[in-house]
Amino acid sequence: MRRSVKFALLAVPFLLVAALAYLVSDELQTSALQASYLTQLGKKLTFPLRPGPSPSVHYPNSGPYDRRLGYSQMPLYLERLRARGYAVAEQAVPSGTMNALINLGLNAPYHEKAQAGLQVFDAGNRLIYLSRHPERVYASFDAVPPALVDALLFIENRMLLDPEQPRRNPAVEWGRFSRAMWDRVLHMADPEHESPGGSTLATQIEKYRHSPEGRTESAQDKLRQMASASVRAYLDGEDTSAVRHQLVVDYLNTVPLGARNNFGEVLGIGDGLWVWYGRDFAQVNALLDARSPASLEARVLAYKEALSLLISQRRPSYYLEHLDDLETLTDAYVRLLAGAGIIPAELRDAIQAQSLRQQAQRVRPPGAPIERKGTNAVRVNLAAMLGVPRMYDLDRLDLTVGSTLDAALQRDVTAELIKLRDPAYAKAAGLIGDKMLQHGDPRGVTYSFTLFERSGGTNRVLVQADTFDQPFDINEGVKLDLGSTAKLRTLVTYLEIVAELHQRYAALTPAALRKVTVSKQNPIERWAVDYLAQAPDRGLAAMLAASLERKYSGNAGEWFATGGGMQHFDNFEPWEGTQQFTVREGLKHSVNLVFVRLMRDLSRYYQHQLPSAGAQALEDGTSPQRQAYLERFADREGRLFMGRFYGKYRGKSPQEQEAILVQSTHATPVRLATIFRSLDPQAGPDKLAAFIRAYLPEAGLDAPALAKLYDRYSPQRFDLADRGYIARLHPLELWLVAYLRQHPQATLAQVNQASAAERIEVYKWLLKSRRKGAQDKRIRQMIEIEAFQQIHQAWKRLGYPFDALVPSYGTAIGASADRPAALAELMGILENDGLRMPTVRIDRLHFAAGTPYEVSLCRAPATGERVLPPEIPQLVKAALAEVVEGGTAKRVADTFFLPDGSALPVGGKTGTGDNRYKTFSRGGGLISERVVSRSGAFVFYLGDRYFGTVVAYVAGPEAAKYKFTSALTTQVLKVLAPILTHHLDLGGPGAARGCEVPQAAATATAQRLD
Repeated sequence: MRRSVKFALLAVPFLLVAALAYLVSDELQTSALQASYLTQLGKKLTFPLRPGPSPSVHYPNSGPYDRRLGYSQMPLYLERLRARGYAVAEQAVPSGTMNALINLGLNAPYHEKAQAGLQVFDAGNRLIYLSRHPERVYASFDAVPPALVDALLFIENRMLLDPEQPRRNPAVEWGRFSRAMWDRVLHMADPEHESPGGSTLATQIEKYRHSPEGRTESAQDKLRQMASASVRAYLDGEDTSAVRHQLVVDYLNTVPLGARNNFGEVLGIGDGLWVWYGRDFAQVNALLDARSPASLEARVLAYKEALSLLISQRRPSYYLEHLDDLETLTDAYVRLLAGAGIIPAELRDAIQAQSLRQQAQRVRPPGAPIERKGTNAVRVNLAAMLGVPRMYDLDRLDLTVGSTLDAALQRDVTAELIKLRDPAYAKAAGLIGDKMLQHGDPRGVTYSFTLFERSGGTNRVLVQADTFDQPFDINEGVKLDLGSTAKLRTLVTYLEIVAELHQRYAALTPAALRKVTVSKQNPIERWAVDYLAQAPDRGLAAMLAASLERKYSGNAGEWFATGGGMQHFDNFEPWEGTQQFTVREGLKHSVNLVFVRLMRDLSRYYQHQLPSAGAQALEDGTSPQRQAYLERFADREGRLFMGRFYGKYRGKSPQEQEAILVQSTHATPVRLATIFRSLDPQAGPDKLAAFIRAYLPEAGLDAPALAKLYDRYSPQRFDLADRGYIARLHPLELWLVAYLRQHPQATLAQVNQASAAERIEVYKWLLKSRRKGAQDKRIRQMIEIEAFQQIHQAWKRLGYPFDALVPSYGTAIGASADRPAALAELMGILENDGLRMPTVRIDRLHFAAGTPYEVSLCRAPATGERVLPPEIPQLVKAALAEVVEGGTAKRVADTFFLPDGSALPVGGKTGTGDNRYKTFSRGGGLISERVVSRSGAFVFYLGDRYFGTVVAYVAGPEAAKYKFTSALTTQVLKVLAPILTHHLDLGGPGAARGCEVPQAAATATAQRLD
C-alpha cells in the first residue's frame, strides 16, 4: 500500500508535466487558447464614429505606411485645418482597450487598407480626381494565380494556408521561429554562421508598414510585430482561414519593391511588374494561369519575372540596379522549387533558359492640363492648407475631399473656351471684329475664366478654367497688366477716403467746418469739408454719391510729375480729351485721364496724412525732416543702382569685371588711372603701367608721366563721388567692382549692407542747402513713394496680391498689374456688402475612413471681416451696372435673364493691357520699345450671388500682332451666357450649405490596365 501511494505521489509531477507538454504542443499546433482569448479581446477593439472631436486618439509615430497615408501627420493636419476655419464634424473614438494596447507599444489593431489615395469630389458629389496607390492590385485571393501563391508560401511562410488548423495564429510559425532563434544564438557565438529570419507574412507586413524605416531593429521590435499581428488576426473570430488567405493578397499587393524615377515608391507585385519589367499586370496574370494557351516561353518568362520580385524584396534597391545578381538568386530558387516538387523539372529548365530584362524607366503619360485646371487648383490649395510640399505625397494620403467646383460647368466652360481658339468657331461666335480679333490668330489667344458663388459666409469657387496648355494657372500664378480694371480699385480707395473724411468731419457744425484749414494741394479733403459745410443731407450715403459727381478733365495734354520723372498719359478715345467727366462717368466710359487725375488727388491726400509730415517738409525749407527724406532718397536710389550693377558683374571673373568696367567709359589715361587706383589701391606704379598699356596701348606714356598719374589719382586724394566723376562712371559701380574683388561670393543683400555709407556719400551734393530745387524734386519722389505705400495698404486689405505698387499715377490704369483671382476677390467684397469672406475651394475633408484615425471636417460658418462700410459696395455696384448698361461693357447688356424673363442685374469693369518694354534717352525721349504682352479683362457680378473674371491674354513678341481690347472678353462672357444660365440657379436664393461628409468612392478596379 505504501509503495502504491509513493508511486502515485512520484507519478503526479510527471503527469502534470506531460499534460502541460501536451497542452503546449496542442496550442502550438492549433492556437486554440490564443484564438479564444484574442477573439474575446478583439470584440473590445472598437472605434465608433461620434459627433465632434474625439477625446483621445493615439496617432502612430513612425512607419512607412502610416507616413504615406498621412496617419502620422494627422495632429498637424487637424491643427492647420482648424486654424483655417474647419471644424471636426465626426471622429473615431477608439475604445479604452484599443488605447491600452497602443500604449503597450502594439500597432493599432484594425483591418488595414492595401490601397488608398486622394479622392476629390465636386459640389454634386461627383468623383473628379482619383489617385490610388499601389495602382495595380489583386481584388481577392481567387484573383491570384495559384503558381504565384505556391511560390510565395514556399519562400516565406509554408504552413500559412494549412486547412487542418482553422484557428492557427498566422503571426508565428513555431518550427521556423525556433530554428531562427537557435540560428541567432549560433550567430552571436560565430558571426560567420548565417541567421535567417523567422518572420511570417503577417509579421513582415507589420514590419514594413509600421516599424521605423520598415526595418526590425531589435528583439523588442520583433515581439511587437508578432503581438500586433496576432491581435489583428483574430479581429473577426477564432477561425483565421479567411485572414490567412487575405494575408497572401495583402503581401502581394503591398510588399515594398524599391523606388524608380518618374514613378516613385514601388509597392506590390502589380506595380513591380510594370516598373521593373514594363509588363502589363493583367497579361502576366493570364500567362500564369495554368490554362493559358500562350507559348511556354511567354509563360515561363512571366513566372520568372514575378518570382524575381518575390525574392528581391529583401534588397529591392540593390537588385533594381544589379539585375544579374537577382537573376542568379532567382535561378537558385527555381531549383529549390523544383526540388520540393512545386514546379516540374522541365519547367525549371525552361525558366532558367530565360533571362530577366529590365524595362527602361517608365515615364507617366502627361495629363491634360487644360481639362484639369480646376482639379489641380483644388489640389494645390489642399497641399497649402495641409503643409504638404509635394503633390506626390498629397496623392498618397488616405483622404477624400469635397470641393466647391461644379464639374459639369467647369467641363462645359473649358470646352467652349477651347473652341473659341478655332478661327471658324471664333468668327461664328462674334469674336472677329473691331477691337477684338480682327488682327492676330485666334489660336494664339489664351483665355481664362473664374466664377464664384457667395454662399454660407464664403466665396465658393465654382469654375477655374483656362486654355493655357501647361499646369501653370493663369488665374493665380501670373502677374498681368489688366489695364483699366485698376480703376475699380482706385474708385474704391477714393470712396474709402471720402468715408474716412465723413467720419472725421460729419459731427462738426457748418461754422466749425468753415474754420478748418486744408491745403490747396489736398483737393479731396477740401471738397469734403466744403460739402459737409453746406449739404442738406450730411449722411454717408449721400456724401459718397456726391463724391462720384466731382468732375475731372479728360485732357491728355498735361505732363505729370510722377514715378520719378515726367509722364504723359493718353485716353483710349480721342473725344474723351475734349470734355470733363464726373467720376461716375469716367468709370462708365473708362476715361484714363479722369483716373490719372483722381490718383493724383489720392496721392496728395495721403501725403498730407503722413506721420513724417512730408508735405510740410516740402513747403518748409527749414524743416528737419528734409535731411531724413534726402537720405532715404539716396539710400533707395543707391539700392536701385546697386541692384543693376550687381546683375551686370555677378559671376564674372576679376579680369572680366575689369574689362567690362573699362568698356563702360571712354578710356583716357586719367580715367584708367582713377579706375585702377580704385580697384587695387595697394598695387604699384608698374602695374598701373601694364594696366594702361593693356587698355590704351597708343597712350605711349613715359615713366615720369605714369608716376604722376599714379600719385595724382590716389584714392586718398578724391572721395568716391569725385573718383566716379573723373572716371565718368557711376561711383557705386566703381565701388562695387572693387568690393567684389575682395568678396567674390557676396550676395546682393551683403553688398547693400556693406555699401550703406557709400550710398549716402555719393549723394552728398544733394544734401547741400543751396540745391533746394534739386532737393525738392527728390523729396517729392520720396513723399510720393510714401503716399503710394499707404494706397498699397488700402489695396492689400482688399485682396491686392503683390507686395508693392508702382509709385506712379499710372497705377490707376494698370501700371502695377494684378491677378484675375485677386480682382475676383475684390468683386466678392462688393457682393458681400463690404465683408471680406474666405475664398473656399474645399468645404469637406474625410481622413482615414474605416480606421481608428478617421475624422471628417467641414468648413465652419464664417462671419467675415468688415473691410468696407456697406454704403460703398452698394454705390460701386450701381456704378458698375452703368458700365454694362451703356459703357465699355455694353456687349453684356441684356444677356442674362431671370426665370420670369426679367433682366438679371449685371455689372463689371473692363480693362485692356498693352504691356511694352520701353527704352528712353537721358532727356526722356523714347529710343525703342517692344511688346511684351497684351490682355483684355472683365471682372463682373451676376445678380447678388455670382461673380468672376474673364481674361484674354497673349504673351511674347506675337502679342504685337494683336489689337484686341476688353471688348473681346465681354463678348466671350456673352458667348458663355447660355452655358452659365443652364447650370446656375440665377434667380434662386442659393442652397443652404450644411456640414456634409463626402462619401468615399467605390473601391477602384482591382487590376488597373495601362
